Amino acid sequence: MAFRENLKSELEFQDIKVKELAAKSGISRRTIDQYLSSAAKMPSAENAVKIAQVLGVTVEYLVTGKTSESSDRIIEQEIKLFQKYRQLIKKIEMLSLPAKECIDFFVNKLGNE
Repeated sequence: MAFRENLKSELEFQDIKVKELAAKSGISRRTIDQYLSSAAKMPSAENAVKIAQVLGVTVEYLVTGKTSESSDRIIEQEIKLFQKYRQLIKKIEMLSLPAKECIDFFVNKLGNE
């Protein structure tokens, strides 16, 4: 897979819109759209790093679709956890900051028992 396909796949997997990626990475939406178009251009190294950081993946993964064997195992575990708790995470994200802090406090207390 090329950068374009890997980026599309990761955006879809993480349920992130181009507009959101643009805002978080500081790269214009138009530029990201160019990376995703059928006549896709490769991003600069700087932009590839910004995109990878926002998505929580490596530049290597975005370019080649591959990761190291040890990170593959970690990623598989994280994917399973994310899939399991995706809806809960979305609900928590919609809460106010004080409510999130309350949940964080409660979870930390449970973890210390």
